Amino acid sequence: MRPLLRSSLGVLPFLGSHSATESRVITQAGLPTYPRKMMHYQTEERGQLNSPNYRMYFKNSEGKYISPFHDIPLFTEAQQQLYNMVVEVPRWSNAKMEIATKEPLNPIKQDIKKGKLRYVANVFPHKGYIWNYGALPQTWEDPNHTDKDTKCGGDNDPIDVCDIGSMVCSPGQVIQVKVLGILAMIDEGETDWKVIAINTEDPDAENLNNIDDVRKSRPGHLEATVDWFKKYKVPDGKPENQFAFDGQFKDKDFAIKTIKSTHEHWRALVQKKTNGGEIECKNISVCASPFKCSVDETRDVVQSAPASGSTLPVSPEVDKWYFL
Repeated sequence: MRPLLRSSLGVLPFLGSHSATESRVITQAGLPTYPRKMMHYQTEERGQLNSPNYRMYFKNSEGKYISPFHDIPLFTEAQQQLYNMVVEVPRWSNAKMEIATKEPLNPIKQDIKKGKLRYVANVFPHKGYIWNYGALPQTWEDPNHTDKDTKCGGDNDPIDVCDIGSMVCSPGQVIQVKVLGILAMIDEGETDWKVIAINTEDPDAENLNNIDDVRKSRPGHLEATVDWFKKYKVPDGKPENQFAFDGQFKDKDFAIKTIKSTHEHWRALVQKKTNGGEIECKNISVCASPFKCSVDETRDVVQSAPASGSTLPVSPEVDKWYFL
C-alpha cells in the first residue's frame, strides 16, 4: 500500500501576516500552487493507525522530509508575535498523539504506557481533549533548567499549546496562533507549561488578545482547562496534578517570555551546547547544528518505518465516562 500523504499550510517567517490555512486534500501526485509567502507542509503516514507502529512524518514544500520539532520555524510573524503550532491531538479526540522526541525526524506517534496505546479518559463533563492540543516547534523544556518560579525542571518536551479556537483541527496540521496566556502545571515534579492560544483563522481571534479577554468572553473555559489538567490522569490511578501560582493563569507577556526561554533552550540543544540525553536532533535546516543531515539520510529514516496499512479498531473502553 502506498504511503498516505496529507497536506497543510504554514507561513514562512518574516514574510508577512497572511494567516495559516489547511488543505484537507490527500495529495498523491504533485503539489498545488500557493502564494509565495505560504509554506506547504505535507504529512506521510506509515504503519497502521491505532497501533504502536503508526508514525506520521513531515515534508516541506520541496518534498523533503523534515522534523516538526526542529525544522518548522517557531515564529510565523515575529513582529506581530505569531507562532506556528503543530497540532498533535484534535479537539474531542482521546488518542494521546505526540511528537516523538526520541526518534529520528520526530514523527507524530501515539504514546504507549505499560505496553498499551494511551488514550486520555473522558472525565465528566469533558469528552477527550477540550481544545486542539499540540506543541510549538523549536522550543524545549530543559529538564536540567530549574525554573525560578516553579522551582522545578522542565519536562523534556517542546512546550505544549492549547488552541481554544472553535475549529477542530487535524493531526499534523500546522496552524498560526496568537498567544494569550500560560498555565504552569507541575507533573510528577516537572514543570509542564501549557500555552493558551487561538488559531488566527478563528472568527474570535481578532477580539482575543490576552488571558483576561478569554475570561470575559468565554466564562468557565479557563476553569474547565484547569479542571481537565488536574484530573485527566486520575482514572489511570495517579494523583491529581498540581500547579504553580495557585493554578492561576499568567498573562500574554509572561507567556511570551517563557516561550522565548524555551526557544533558547532548544537552540542550545540543537547546537549541542547542552546535554539533551536521548532527544533526537536530526534536522535539515538549523544553522550551526552538528545534527544537520542530508536528504538521503532523512529518506532512509522514513523508508525504514513500516509500510502504511489499514486502520485498526479502537476499544469501546475509550468511550467510557469517569465521574470524579
